[in-house]
Amino acid sequence: MSRARGPAPASGERLPRRVQVLVAGGGPVGLAAAVELGRRGVRCLVVEPRPTVSRARPRCKTLNVRTMEHLRRWGLADRLRARAPLPVSWSRDVVFCTSLTGWELSRFTGVLGLAPDGDRFPETGQQAPQYVLEEVLREAVGEIDACHLALGSRVVALDQDDEQVTVAVEDGHGGRTLVTADYVIGCDGPRSAVRDLIGSSYLGEHALRPNFGFVFRSPGLGDLVRHGPAVQYWIVNASAPALVGPLDREDTWWAIAFGVDRESGEREAQRLIDGVAGRPVRAAVLSTDPWTARMQIVDRMRGGRVFLAGDAAHLNPPFGGHGLNTGIGDAVDLGWKLAAVLAGWGGAALLDSYETERRPVQERVIREATANMRVLSTELLADNLDDADRAGAEARRVAGARIQQTKAAEFHSLDLVLGLRVSTSPVLPEDEVQGGDGPESAGRTGARLPHLFLADGRSLYDLLGPGLTLLTFGRGAPDRAVEDAARARGVPLTVVDLHELTGRDRDRAARLGARRLLVRPDQVVGWRGDGLPQDVPALIDTLSGAAQAPRRPPALPAAPRPRAGRNGDGADAAHPR
Repeated sequence: MSRARGPAPASGERLPRRVQVLVAGGGPVGLAAAVELGRRGVRCLVVEPRPTVSRARPRCKTLNVRTMEHLRRWGLADRLRARAPLPVSWSRDVVFCTSLTGWELSRFTGVLGLAPDGDRFPETGQQAPQYVLEEVLREAVGEIDACHLALGSRVVALDQDDEQVTVAVEDGHGGRTLVTADYVIGCDGPRSAVRDLIGSSYLGEHALRPNFGFVFRSPGLGDLVRHGPAVQYWIVNASAPALVGPLDREDTWWAIAFGVDRESGEREAQRLIDGVAGRPVRAAVLSTDPWTARMQIVDRMRGGRVFLAGDAAHLNPPFGGHGLNTGIGDAVDLGWKLAAVLAGWGGAALLDSYETERRPVQERVIREATANMRVLSTELLADNLDDADRAGAEARRVAGARIQQTKAAEFHSLDLVLGLRVSTSPVLPEDEVQGGDGPESAGRTGARLPHLFLADGRSLYDLLGPGLTLLTFGRGAPDRAVEDAARARGVPLTVVDLHELTGRDRDRAARLGARRLLVRPDQVVGWRGDGLPQDVPALIDTLSGAAQAPRRPPALPAAPRPRAGRNGDGADAAHPR
């Protein structure tokens, strides 16, 4: 059950002294973790220092297909789309040009999962500023009875033993409250206090080149654009090599000027805007957000009963729009596993699997984003691009060919978004089919369940239960054996008979890869086969994390002394797109 209630500021209010999970940081990742937990009845407290969501810095703007699938599962996809300033129908294009009023060099269409693709997914991607997602998730957390959102407060210290974590929460007036929790999730961004407090550290590199992000308003600029609507315009000229796009249809734009430091950007903002536009325009800068790209991941994502997720655990360049979405994936993975353990049907191996399953995903995303960063507008500069003669036409042809060759993977990345597969995990049995990530992994153990629209028009994903789901084509003795084993172990199981639901379209249903599949709460295939598993109880034990003897998580060797920290996932400008 839930009730509609807006989040109240933490200053002066009484915090719960005992919760099951405390989430440090109420940015998108922390809020997503709270929604995943709260919808499963887990009592959680989200501690966030920002009383309100700032609209000054839109930061990440690409919500990919996978994130939208989770929002659909939470009942929030339509709410998010209704709030997005630009509907999906606005544009599905990315344009490379010499300026908004200059020559077009190349174009990508159907980008970033914004176009439907048959049965492949139930929700397209969505372009929306990060603050829109935060506002929707804050509302959702406020509507869940099990969740408490403490605004204006931050985590400043923690200590733990074998049974619980004691957390010091400081309000805006310096008053401190001690809260005990079974577990803590650090979603408090690049300058994570929780990461420091468990002694975890980033490993990796910083980019050397600065970038100057800013938001500006320019009345009538959209009417001057020669290239039609686009979600991104890559500006390739010597005066203002940049990436720019509309935030709304009311003259507000975001931009990233490549190779420009804070001082130069603030001093020359109008010149940069004129360079992007290709002519002098009226404009006012609304906010600035200088940043440098970071390619980093922590040495460990867990210390005893404390876990790290989102920016607190990993940072990547923004190119391709993967950063925030990877953090949402962290929240989902850790959220359902913590909920299962707290409900009693999940074993210790479930929590051990968090880092095992998420680290390869995070590392691959960092590699892909770093590859996308190798060719930006600054690397595409060439002579004669703006010339109207034969030399100009040839220069633009060569530039266009290079853009198509080097940038296609950045905008057509569904194989990465949907094809990532968990190949090794203590809570997944081995799949007899060999192969890696990508389209060929569809239906395999550890991969995202292939999506289908059923004969009656519903999404297959809408039929999945909150625990394990058994998909079967015609219920029989093997299915009853799975049901009996799950019931004996207290593991929630939903059974869906697809024999009638898929109608006559057997070719589409065959894409599931087997007559029976066990699907995890995160829509990942846990097992597949045509008949009865060799050892049904052992399979249920593996998927629920109970195959290993239960053990308590190790305590920290020595808790550091209380120290100041900052909460709020995405609070730094490590990857603002």
